[in-house]
Amino acid sequence: MACRVHTGRRVRRAGFVCLRKETERLVQVLVRDNNVDQALRVLKKKMQREGVFREMKLRRNYEKPSERRAREKAEAVRRYRKLMRKRMDREGY
Repeated sequence: MACRVHTGRRVRRAGFVCLRKETERLVQVLVRDNNVDQALRVLKKKMQREGVFREMKLRRNYEKPSERRAREKAEAVRRYRKLMRKRMDREGY
């Protein structure tokens, strides 16, 4: 049984305890005309946009806090360098 909670509180349903953050949203997809294949494609696209697959990959194994900080810092450096490359192409300085 899934928990449908949008606040930061605990809820018990059918033996499960779920804790959801306020920023966390449930993904919903409508199935139209019994077209499940299209609904699955839409669901995958929404999950990809929200970064669910990336987060699942990161959570497969435990990541030490120091490793997490190093990874996040490297990602920030990559984003900054990409931004600078794009700015150089557009503005030329």
